Amino acid sequence: MSQFTLSDLEAIVAERAQASPSESWTAKLVSQGQPRAAKKLGEEAVEAVIAAIGGDRQEMIAESADLLYHLLVVLKLAGIPLQDVMSELARRTGQSGLAEKAGRPAQ
Repeated sequence: MSQFTLSDLEAIVAERAQASPSESWTAKLVSQGQPRAAKKLGEEAVEAVIAAIGGDRQEMIAESADLLYHLLVVLKLAGIPLQDVMSELARRTGQSGLAEKAGRPAQ
């Protein structure tokens, strides 16, 4: 089995975003704009939570895939490359999560 990465998925999302909305779910979602894509991301996040609570491994895998896909669509619409997110994750792993959280500005 070949190694499929989030970068591969990001490239697929970018390619399919250029297709006709009548031929591609990605293009249709992109054409509906960020509010619709973000709403769909939220729905998928809730479904992943429900799957996690339910303890169904296959459902959790499927919902996690949906969540990652919709996150990449939202990032595409926002003009944020996946590499920017990966760089932020790399920065955060240089310290403990508690130290990182303590260093955030108060809200």
